[in-house]
Amino acid sequence: MKKVFFIRHAKSSWDDFSLKDIDRPLNKRGLRDAPFMATMLVGKGVKPDAIVSSPANRAYTTATYFAKAADIDKQAIIKNIDIYEAMSITVKEIINNLNNDWDTVLIFGHNPTFTSLANSYHEDYIPNVPTCGIVEVEADIEDWKDFNDDTGKRKNFYFPKQYFD
Repeated sequence: MKKVFFIRHAKSSWDDFSLKDIDRPLNKRGLRDAPFMATMLVGKGVKPDAIVSSPANRAYTTATYFAKAADIDKQAIIKNIDIYEAMSITVKEIINNLNNDWDTVLIFGHNPTFTSLANSYHEDYIPNVPTCGIVEVEADIEDWKDFNDDTGKRKNFYFPKQYFD
């Protein structure tokens, strides 16, 4: 069994318009949501074998909170530039090339890609994966090369507004 969690970065700040998009940090809500959602996911027994993140500041910072909650050194987070501004097919190719020693992988990235991915693995349409939303997809396979729209099934969808007003 292989599991991937698509995790959209937490809410980012638009306070400094001089920053490049890739450099935008998390805002106050993002700094609240990321550690909360990380603790929630680990509390459900999720033990990632690997964490792969867009190098965008907001995505990588979100990933560090999940790494901390899972007791993984943030230096072990794999930054993959291909996730930043990726199309769904690119993220699917990244999944197909994951190390087969890993059974559970967290991938941190962006919309609209993650909403598109969430809808690739289930008939129930999700109009939007919100910031810090988590989409769990599993496949009864041995090799990541076999992870695709037919084998992957969306199992869970979590987001901060389920827990906060």
